[in-house]
Amino acid sequence: MTETVKIAVIGGSGLYNMPEITAKTTVAIDTPFGKPSADIVIGTLRGKRVAFLPRHGAGHVHSPTTVPYRANIYALKTLGVSHIISVSACGSLREDYAPGHIAIPDQLYDNTKSERGGRTFFETGFVAHVGVAEPFCPELCDLLYKSVETAGGTVHQGGTFITIEGPRFSTRGESNIFRQWGCSLVGMTTSPEAYLAREAEIAYATIAHVTDYDVWHVSEEPVTVDMVIKTLTESLKTIQQALSYAVENLDVDAACSCHDALQSAFITAPDSISDEQKEKLKPITGRYFD
Repeated sequence: MTETVKIAVIGGSGLYNMPEITAKTTVAIDTPFGKPSADIVIGTLRGKRVAFLPRHGAGHVHSPTTVPYRANIYALKTLGVSHIISVSACGSLREDYAPGHIAIPDQLYDNTKSERGGRTFFETGFVAHVGVAEPFCPELCDLLYKSVETAGGTVHQGGTFITIEGPRFSTRGESNIFRQWGCSLVGMTTSPEAYLAREAEIAYATIAHVTDYDVWHVSEEPVTVDMVIKTLTESLKTIQQALSYAVENLDVDAACSCHDALQSAFITAPDSISDEQKEKLKPITGRYFD
């Protein structure tokens, strides 16, 4: 039987290769929505077991559009995960969020266009409308902000994170429109990941690592892959330290409204939900229908 793990980190391989992580094991999980991006690495960090999942797969083989978001969240839920810390590279849409800085966004705007392998766990025959007025867990956001501060990073609290389709970067026209909309950050993977986490009743927050000024900033070079990788590499140690502080101080047993997100979300009559559908979503909805 796979061990129970309460904390998960979704990000790159530089996270689960942290020197501080010990007693690593790897688990392969299949789900009704296919396989996750990669096998999940479970290790001990600051005395707690933590699951690490590389969002884009080993070797970065999934584009933002082809990441199996539902399988990733479902697989983590089956492990017993109650809190997800997401680490995402992003572009800044405002002057004060400079490359190398870190932001903890508190709002999310979905500007993606494809189905992205499914945006919800609830489809025909089993419908639920989950509330996402606050798409990031406020308590977890506060902890991540304090953790980055403690790690010595320049960190900003709040801001709207817009998710674009990718894999291409924005045009200058798009980037300027996102600024007019009042967005602070732009990335390619937070939607639908955050929404699926809420449907799975998992607290979710993002460490948004600013790598560039997107393309709106005419006095800076437009974003390139080399630019993103260079800034990520330079700030990796700070992010690793912040994760360690966050894991150490995260109380996984504290009450959180995220963990009851489905309580008033179901709209399909119980007798209209098939046993097959209930079984398919049992890790997510089982406590309401068993």
